[in-house]
Amino acid sequence: MRCWTGKLTTPPLAAAAAACVALVAATEPSAAPGSAALPHIDAGTTLLVVSPHPDDETLCCAGVIQRVARAGGRVSVVWITSGDAERMGLLLNEKLLFANPARARQFGARRMAEARAATALLGVPAGGQLFLGYPDGGVLELLDGNPATLRRSRTTAAMSVPYADALFPAHPYNGASLERDFAAVLERVRPTLILAPSLADSHPDHRAAGLLTISALRRGLTTAQVRYWIVHGGDGWPSPRELLAGVPLTPGPLSRGLDPVAFPLEPDEEDTEVRALEAYRTQMLLMAPFLLAFVRTNELFSALAQAPHRPAF
Repeated sequence: MRCWTGKLTTPPLAAAAAACVALVAATEPSAAPGSAALPHIDAGTTLLVVSPHPDDETLCCAGVIQRVARAGGRVSVVWITSGDAERMGLLLNEKLLFANPARARQFGARRMAEARAATALLGVPAGGQLFLGYPDGGVLELLDGNPATLRRSRTTAAMSVPYADALFPAHPYNGASLERDFAAVLERVRPTLILAPSLADSHPDHRAAGLLTISALRRGLTTAQVRYWIVHGGDGWPSPRELLAGVPLTPGPLSRGLDPVAFPLEPDEEDTEVRALEAYRTQMLLMAPFLLAFVRTNELFSALAQAPHRPAF
């Protein structure tokens, strides 16, 4: 997860925004009241969490992950990026004030190791920890324009996946490769339930991950039920920014019109979520109050990727 609150102003990203809105309008069914409730979880559930960065999966879905694992179902998480472009993380954890691609890749590898430790606590087996390694902060650009156009990471300087332990090392940084890799994940996991970022999230990597999921649905690559979640839900959200026992998570400003439904957590599931977040040492150093504010008595999911008649960007 990377806290980003800027606006998209460059022409390529604006084009991606327009394409995204058109795609959702063409593919997303209307949701009946209460349809955001998660389907029944049992041993037949196969869950895939689409996580833009390491730690997003724990913030949004730690309770559901634990519930599926405890029911005997199968759980996988696919991380689209390795979180290697977080400037404050590079400064505080790697002591980098200026660009250093090798050190940025080391930071990405460290975040991947944290993700493995955190999700193992939640019940995700090693075989379900899937890293794609695409450029942090640049996922939306990959989905815009010519799908064959190569992009370079602004921090690692890589033009292909630089992590040897990623699912597809050395795959090129372009939209066609990203879509193929995501399709391969769907074929490998064969989920019955997908939890993906909402297009209402203010972070472009999150919106891009949601768009990637919707595109796969449109192309018939999965028949899974999909529910959408938000991490960057508006200024000051979630509030208060601290760990509070017994307090529910309420919808943020950007959830307006999405009609999210609460998934209640058990106290032990909240405790395990805290331990999982603590495994993200690089992120806890930066923003512990924000991260811990997601440990609530519930998680929120919507059947809609974006609110009706509301632009996604």
